[in-house]
Amino acid sequence: MDIGQTRQITIEQEMRDAYLDYAMSVIVARALPDARDGLKPVHRRILYAMHDMGVRADSTYKKSARIVGEVLGKYHPHGDGAVYESLVRMAQDFAMRYVLIDGQGNFGSIDGDSAAAMRYTEARMASIGDELLIDIDKDTVEFGDNFDGSLREPLVLPTAIPNLLVNGATGIAVGMSTNIPPHNLGEVVDALIYVIDKWDAYEDISTNDLMKFVKGPDFPTGGLIYHHEDGAEDEDNTLITAYATGRGKITIRAKAHIEDMGRGKQRIIVSELPYQVNKTSLIERIASLVREGRLEGLSDLRDESDRQGLRLVIELQRGVDAADVLSRMYKLTQLQETFGIIMLALINDEPRILSLKQLLKVYVDHRLEIVRRRSVFDLEKARSRAHILLGLLKAIDAIDEVIRTIRKAPDADAARQALMVLLGITEIQAQAILDMQLRRLAALERQRIREEFDEKQRLITYLESLLSSPAQMRGVIATELKDIRSAYGDKRRSVIVDSTAGTGAEAALFLPEEPVLLTVSTSGKIARMQEQAVPRVTAENKEPPRFIIEGVANQVVYVITKKGMCATIPMQQIPETESPAEGTLFSDLCPLNSSDEIAAVLSMPAGLEHGFLIFASEQGLVKRIRLSEMPGLMTKPFIVMNIGEDDKLGWVYATDGRQELILSTREAMSIRFPESEVRPTGLPAGGMKGVKLANERSRVIGADLVRDGAFMLTVSDDAVAKVSALTDYPVQGRAGGGVITMRLPKSSRELVATAVVQLEQTAYLMSNRGKAIKLNLKRVPLVIRGRPGGDIQMSMERKDEQIEAIVTVTPRYVPAEPESEGFIEPRVPVTE
Repeated sequence: MDIGQTRQITIEQEMRDAYLDYAMSVIVARALPDARDGLKPVHRRILYAMHDMGVRADSTYKKSARIVGEVLGKYHPHGDGAVYESLVRMAQDFAMRYVLIDGQGNFGSIDGDSAAAMRYTEARMASIGDELLIDIDKDTVEFGDNFDGSLREPLVLPTAIPNLLVNGATGIAVGMSTNIPPHNLGEVVDALIYVIDKWDAYEDISTNDLMKFVKGPDFPTGGLIYHHEDGAEDEDNTLITAYATGRGKITIRAKAHIEDMGRGKQRIIVSELPYQVNKTSLIERIASLVREGRLEGLSDLRDESDRQGLRLVIELQRGVDAADVLSRMYKLTQLQETFGIIMLALINDEPRILSLKQLLKVYVDHRLEIVRRRSVFDLEKARSRAHILLGLLKAIDAIDEVIRTIRKAPDADAARQALMVLLGITEIQAQAILDMQLRRLAALERQRIREEFDEKQRLITYLESLLSSPAQMRGVIATELKDIRSAYGDKRRSVIVDSTAGTGAEAALFLPEEPVLLTVSTSGKIARMQEQAVPRVTAENKEPPRFIIEGVANQVVYVITKKGMCATIPMQQIPETESPAEGTLFSDLCPLNSSDEIAAVLSMPAGLEHGFLIFASEQGLVKRIRLSEMPGLMTKPFIVMNIGEDDKLGWVYATDGRQELILSTREAMSIRFPESEVRPTGLPAGGMKGVKLANERSRVIGADLVRDGAFMLTVSDDAVAKVSALTDYPVQGRAGGGVITMRLPKSSRELVATAVVQLEQTAYLMSNRGKAIKLNLKRVPLVIRGRPGGDIQMSMERKDEQIEAIVTVTPRYVPAEPESEGFIEPRVPVTE
């Protein structure tokens, strides 16, 4: 309204216009992310301000208050609280799947604790945060005026990572909201590369095609994600619906397992929470339900979380079924949450619901524009430099005339004009010649100018070719995405499960039956890997695997010591790593001591009713128990076999009750007998004689199960070895002296290790110094039983170093049908 004038308006129209202006301002300038870089204006301004300040991943930390002040003063005309809260969230590893800011100090916790005041905390850009601003100084994005028109700020960031999908977004605008879940970077990159490869057939790409790569959301707090509601059919799969339409719902559950405390008591251990669940509020909710009488059977509730990770312990009263309590807690508490997916983002400042396929295409289109603008910038810069270098080369070729011309000229302007006439060059080239230092006239410097000119010409040719070929530009994007995946990609944290349906003890672990590879290193670090390939082991490995076990993600891991003690670990509690050396000490995951020596590691389902475990000690004792006597998850270790002071438990195998055991001694004697000769006994009992030892010094150095078509590998202390067919070993009675397995040469003092192997499988020789060497079994001499072996030429670095054990892959245990009394899956060779 003009001053001094009165204008009549309709209040309804004025309110409508003002509300629409306000709504669009909130939608565009505050609440919704841009589909290209996945950022809201406040996040974009924080990152750009830090970049402009030089507060990057390789710089020192700066006070958060200084960063907030920079953002407020230059770009963001709002309160400092909103800016600091946004900065804090980008530094929280429980809120962001890939943190963009590296915070130092108290930045809050999953318990709901607030961050310290901005004057106390410090921050800098995280390495992956730098990738959002890469090439921003190459005119790759549009800039606009800031709030007062005094500065320019980017309207979008170049973002080399697909930030909207990998970190997600949450926002409430006027009349609309967005709730995009975070995803695994490696999976999103794989989907983008697939879209790039199928660019010409983009319309034919289906959601199912993309979900071969993007399995589902991947939350920073882990948890279990369910495809279906209880009883839902495949066509009602809400995750597929969400990715196909941009809207849908998924069920998220906490990761929990049940432990047996003995004497009829159990407890529930919660190790991961659903995304954005406040742990303190959850504990208060459970306590409130108990007080109200809506949740019964609990005797204790405590938080044992520490630096090792989250651990919420819920102890139950005697006789209470933990599975029933956990099922009820899922219904009444935030241990189970519904996550509503709304993939709403801005495209050309317009809010749009986008499918997974559209989000991927928007990002690829954005990167194509970035690569095009970057290439144009680099091309102009290269042409400009090549133009100057060409003038310098012309001057060098006629250097005498150039010097005379410059000396005759009365001033610089005249010299410049004379050079332009003499050499036929431009004013820019002439000025570069005048600015050239005398050292550039040296022979080596002249050669460098020529090499730089040739390099610029090659760059110009490449960039011109790139700009004329959209396919080549897409190839550049794919290559850069692969580099991003190599640099920042990690393992999935959230587990995708098909359905929440399922009751009873089998469902207590609430994990899918996915195959895993379990390893225990020589120092006792235990780890699991998804890949079903033997970890690569070389002589340089500082912590090679001592045990390699094929298992399943929802099984129980039994760690058995050489003193006959056993502890249990839920497979889901074992960290997933890239190599055995990156695992966690077994003593940090179970109530055993770090000084305990591990004799065997088993991966089996809990509650088995059929089958047996057979044990063998170094003093030649054997024992057999029924698998039905083995408990499930226990809070305390228990005795599986009484072991004497002068003895050690060495080997444990699961059997079907109809197999044969072969024991080998230090004196190269072996005995083969049916396991049926070993009477089943209870858990605490000791063993019975399996082999007659030659003297007090003698001991068993190898025990294994006999398998059809397999061979016996025997190795002496000075690396003399051979393989013999198991058919060479006669079946005898238990407790005999056995037969000669290998005639030891004079250079060998004793046999040190044996193993039943297939010639195609992978095997390693382990020394007493923790050194492991891969052994090609096909190159080991194949000799009948009782004859000498051959030198396998395993070098030892120290005189006191010798071969101690043979490491092979323990095959996956397959539970038996009730009528077959348990069986072991045939050992399938695992090769690298």
